Amino acid sequence: MRIIKNTLLLPLLLTLILSGCTSPSAPKVKNYSKPHTLRPFSMNESVTPDLAGGAESSIRKPQPLTLAELRAKYSSTFLLHGPPAPRRIALTFDDVPDDYFTPLILDTLKKLDIKATFFVVGNRAESHPDIVQRMINEGHVIGNHSYTHANLPKIADAAFQNEVLKTEHIIKKITGKTMLFIRPPYGNVSEDQIKWLASKHMKIINWNVDSLDWKGLSADQVRDNIMSHITSGAIVLQHGAGGVGEDLTGTIEALPSMVAELRAQNIEIVTIPELLHKPAYR
Repeated sequence: MRIIKNTLLLPLLLTLILSGCTSPSAPKVKNYSKPHTLRPFSMNESVTPDLAGGAESSIRKPQPLTLAELRAKYSSTFLLHGPPAPRRIALTFDDVPDDYFTPLILDTLKKLDIKATFFVVGNRAESHPDIVQRMINEGHVIGNHSYTHANLPKIADAAFQNEVLKTEHIIKKITGKTMLFIRPPYGNVSEDQIKWLASKHMKIINWNVDSLDWKGLSADQVRDNIMSHITSGAIVLQHGAGGVGEDLTGTIEALPSMVAELRAQNIEIVTIPELLHKPAYR
């Protein structure tokens, strides 16, 4: 009986093997490894969900660094203050020279036996070379403040470089000195401009104490704006020449009492190169 059963089962097994029915057929899988043929593409053809916040190109547009970010990134070139010790501060005067306020400031500084740093506008230096030379003769330091007082980030690279180099040439002709310090008008400068100035071995000098004297403030207001923010190492912004209609009388009248108060606090008043321990000229 067992022989009969095996005889009947053998043809059945053979049939199943030959027909491939021993295992179920595998599902077909799409081959994504096969390269696509490149052709013109439109997003209208895609079934992929869109990006809710918008495309990267529309959101992540390059933005220039802020002044604060530029100061942090270029801290060895772009300076706002000096070291906290010894106890020193630097008085600086922008937009010089003119033939009215600048001589009065020089007279006052001479009486007080104070040396300051003056940031010179090139076309004004051309008009008043004798006042520029007086600054040097009386022991003050001068720096570059561009040729026309342009808002530097708003002009082309060639124009920016001309603003700096033309002023450098004028001061060299008047005094024989090549300046190493520059203060961009309004304190504004771009990253590419910082890189170019660094290649010229120039230091950008802004400030951390602002007198706001350009507003035509009184002597008390100018003094309060400075003394309420003064710390050792401070660079103080004032103006030594005016624009049209600007009155800097408060700047001049504030100097004697302000200097007396600084001296009472044992704070020495020095020039920028003294504060930063850098050479004044090349």
